[in-house]
Amino acid sequence: MGKWSNVLEQVVRGRSDANIPFDDLCGLLLRLGFDKRVKGSHNIFRKQGIADKPNLQRSGSNAKPYQVRQIRDIILRYRLGDDMR
Repeated sequence: MGKWSNVLEQVVRGRSDANIPFDDLCGLLLRLGFDKRVKGSHNIFRKQGIADKPNLQRSGSNAKPYQVRQIRDIILRYRLGDDMR
């Protein structure tokens, strides 16, 4: 398994939402085909065909746990990353 497969598994499992590195979560979204726009401390992601526009912010070096849950919901709802597993 590669790095992004491991990050994807960690997010989907949901056992350590508070321990997902922010840069890894952003990298995963970019790897899944999202476009990134930064406005101040807000990292806004969007992708064609997906109505949700996740907005991520740092919490130290990690992503905020509720934002990891939002990303997990998007990944599962739209079946993203199936080709990475």
